[in-house]
Amino acid sequence: MNFIPDASILAQFALATLVLTITPGPDMTLFVGRALSQGRAAGLACMLGAMTGIIFHTALVALGLSALIIASPQAFFALKIAGALYLIWLAFQALRHGSTFSLETNGRTRHSLARNWATGLGINLLNPKIILFFMTFLPQFVSAQDPHAPEKLFFLGVMVIVVALPFTTAMVIAADRFAGLLKKSPCITRLTDYMFAGVFSAFAFKILTTQK
Repeated sequence: MNFIPDASILAQFALATLVLTITPGPDMTLFVGRALSQGRAAGLACMLGAMTGIIFHTALVALGLSALIIASPQAFFALKIAGALYLIWLAFQALRHGSTFSLETNGRTRHSLARNWATGLGINLLNPKIILFFMTFLPQFVSAQDPHAPEKLFFLGVMVIVVALPFTTAMVIAADRFAGLLKKSPCITRLTDYMFAGVFSAFAFKILTTQK
């Protein structure tokens, strides 16, 4: 099949994707946070939303649209601002509700699975670092002269999900089990709120300082 790269390329790509998957990022922070606050299903819904975002990013790269975004200073700047504000809003939510990651709802509205999915999708699509990653990472494994380059790029984008899914799923399940320990200590739960708010704020700063 012409859209599948050589075995050696696939092996190199899988290893590189694995390293990048276990590197902390705002996506993983969101998955773990929602698993702690609302359970495994909410964390998995956020994760699936982010995975959907990967499909979008892959399609943009394969069609050459990501290059147009990066080439436009105005579009790239707007994307940075939107992404940073979104993360800051998530950080604010973690602090505003007394304990966003509390195991007891106490009348608070728990987000639906669809809303958690949309949150995961949003945090992925509004991250300019992910666009830069796909623009610089995927093309390294496909020759520009290859007539099947778009198909191979899309195949590799799907492969990112296949490689990342087992590890991100394991993180969500582990967070869900860890939630039982947090339930016994309100102090640790509140410290977790501040930790996640700080992490989201730090990622927002990194996005604002991202250069083309």
